[in-house]
Amino acid sequence: MSVYKNEKNNTWYVMVRYNDWKGERKQKCQRGFSTKQEAQNWERQFQLQKNADMNMTLESFCKLYEKDVRPRLKENTWLTKESIIQSKILPYLGQRRLSEITAKDVIDWQNEMRKQKGKTGKEVSPTYLKTIHAQLSSIFNHAIRYYDLTINPARKAGTMGMEESKEMLFWTKEEYLKFADVMMDKPLSFYAFEMLYWCGIREGELLALTPADFDFKNRTVTINKSYQRLKGKDVVTVPKTKKSNRVIKIPQFLADEMQDCFKLFYSLRANDRIFPVTKHYLHHEMDRGSKAAGVKRIPIHSIRHSHVSLLIDMGFTALAIGDRVGHESEKITYRYAHLFPSRQTEMADRLDFERISDDI
Repeated sequence: MSVYKNEKNNTWYVMVRYNDWKGERKQKCQRGFSTKQEAQNWERQFQLQKNADMNMTLESFCKLYEKDVRPRLKENTWLTKESIIQSKILPYLGQRRLSEITAKDVIDWQNEMRKQKGKTGKEVSPTYLKTIHAQLSSIFNHAIRYYDLTINPARKAGTMGMEESKEMLFWTKEEYLKFADVMMDKPLSFYAFEMLYWCGIREGELLALTPADFDFKNRTVTINKSYQRLKGKDVVTVPKTKKSNRVIKIPQFLADEMQDCFKLFYSLRANDRIFPVTKHYLHHEMDRGSKAAGVKRIPIHSIRHSHVSLLIDMGFTALAIGDRVGHESEKITYRYAHLFPSRQTEMADRLDFERISDDI
């Protein structure tokens, strides 16, 4: 027997022995169960986990999933996954045995998700429905790949929701200059938006910048980290993707402005954040500046779109733009295709010339 009662506080505990991944004999004690049955259920799930038995509950498997997946992800990425798992998946399917969950169960779960309301009382967006379904499917795929589950019921049931096509907002150069002009009353805000617009960097990349990232002799800024605010703490992580690690050439006027920016600080060390503000602060400044300048309010990330649209208008290729902003050229072509000038007429005229020249 491995389940025992603690007579002092009238609770139950489990003392279980198992072999770890090295094959070494280990012992684990889990305390604080209100009833003997709770203790026995915990022991059963623990043994199923150790044996990678697909008869364990989905909740138990999610603990294995976290152990396997979390070390490979950025902390904010895992926290997003964890939120979906804890709030959208486990309350409905958590106590079901992994091997017994069917496509019909997933369809019932999907229908329940479609009834959900957001914080504002509105229905959950199609994009979010697709995201939470993708997370459930990812859990089953992990079980298939590493733990020999035979089928992914989420895939069999089919996805729900869809990727919403959102209007791409951006500022013209004239609109941005109006905005920048009214931001000069707060120099730190002004310099922050100058970096966002003229370099096309992401918000998190901006907030992680340090003096050490700038080389004013060669007029470059190195992007190799990103700032996040997680659980009330400042966290600096690696950038969003491998392509995001890049060195950006900056125009001379911006290099001069950033040197002036450094002078705002009494003591600025090489690895201090240049913009020690929050994303909330930048959003507030966007509200203030847009209203004062009389230009449309766009999301901060759309300043990045504005930079890309400016470069397209200047005639740069998708490959060159992708290298600058940390995107694959294919993504630039796909996302901004409507902004690139049409070459169809030129192509047709050139083909016409090629054909006629053969007849001469």
